[in-house]
Amino acid sequence: MKTAIVLGTRPEIIKLAPLIKKLKNSSLIFTGQHYDYEMSLQFIKQLGLPTPDYSLQISKSNPSQQMGEIIIKLSKILSTIKPETVIVQGDTNTVLATSISSLKSKIPISHVESGLRSFDWRMPEEHNRIATDHISELLFAPTKNSQKNLKNERVHGKIFVTGNTVIDSINMYSKISAKKSSLDLLYSEYILMTLHRAENVDNKTTLSSIINAILKADADFIFPVHPRTIKRLKEYNLYKKLKNSKNIILLNSVGYFEILELMKNCSFILSDSGGIQEEATASSIRKKVLVLRKTTDRPESVKDGFSTVIGTQESKILKNIKKTMDNPTIKSRNNPFGKGNSSEKIIKILKTSF
Repeated sequence: MKTAIVLGTRPEIIKLAPLIKKLKNSSLIFTGQHYDYEMSLQFIKQLGLPTPDYSLQISKSNPSQQMGEIIIKLSKILSTIKPETVIVQGDTNTVLATSISSLKSKIPISHVESGLRSFDWRMPEEHNRIATDHISELLFAPTKNSQKNLKNERVHGKIFVTGNTVIDSINMYSKISAKKSSLDLLYSEYILMTLHRAENVDNKTTLSSIINAILKADADFIFPVHPRTIKRLKEYNLYKKLKNSKNIILLNSVGYFEILELMKNCSFILSDSGGIQEEATASSIRKKVLVLRKTTDRPESVKDGFSTVIGTQESKILKNIKKTMDNPTIKSRNNPFGKGNSSEKIIKILKTSF
C-alpha cells in the first residue's frame, strides 16, 4: 500500500504523528501553511518524525490564494508519486486544498478526524471539514457522534469509528515530555489559558471581555500567547495590563512538550481550542476545560464532564472560574476519544481498502 500524508499545521503534525511513525511506504508532504515555516519543520524534528519528502513552502497568507497555491503545487507531486490514497487530518485550509487536488487527480481521500461539527458557520474550519467529508472515500470518525453527523449528511464515503489519534500521540509523548520540556513552572497552582480563535482575538469587545475577566479573577494564570493574539492584545492596548499583572505569567508560544507539561500540572484550563478539549481527556492529563466559545465541535467532552462551554462574557467567565476552582474534579472514568489505539485501527482499515 502506497500512501501520501499531507499536513500543514502543528495540530496536524501532532495528530498524524502516530500514523507517520507506523505507516511504511508513505510519502510525507508538508505545505508550510502555518505562520512560521522553519519553526514548523523544527517541530517535526522535535517529535522524532522524518524530514518531509516534499515541502511546498506556501508563500501566500490570503486563504484563497494559499489554497490555490497548494492545489497547483500538490497536483504536480501527486502525478509523480501516484499514491493509492492521500491521508489528511482535520479541517485546515491544507486539508481542503489537498482534498480538492486529490479528487481532481482521481486519488481517493482518507480523512482522519471526520464528522466534527460546531454548526457555527462563522468558523472557517466548519466550511473546510464539511466540504472535505463530502469528497472523501474513507472517513475516520473519532466518535459515534461524529459518525452520526456524517450519516445525517449522507456522505458517499465509507465511515469508520476509530477514536481520535490525539490520544495516541499523548500516550506516546507524555512519557518523555517532562525531560524534553524547557519550562520551569513558577506557580504551584495555576489555571492554564490559551486563546487564538479569530472570532475571539480579532474582536476588540470580545477580547477585552476575556482579558478583563482573568485580570479580576482571584487566581494565578499561565498564558502561552499565540503570535496572532499578541498582535491584537497590543493593538487593543491590553498587553501591558496583562504584563503588569502579578497573577498572570505570559509566555511566548510554546512547544508540544511544554504544553503537555502545562496541561498535566495545571488545576484546569481556560481555552477556545478544539484540540485542547480532546487532549485534556487523556489519562495522563484529565483536566476540566472551560471553553471560551458559544458552541463546541467536541460535545462528547461536555457530555462526559470534561468541558463546559461558557461563552465570552466577563461575568460568566468569572462565575465559572470560581465554580471550577471550588470543584475541579472529573467524575467520568471514560475517555470519549478512545484508548490510544486509533492509529492501529486506521492502518488496518487502510490495508484492507487499498
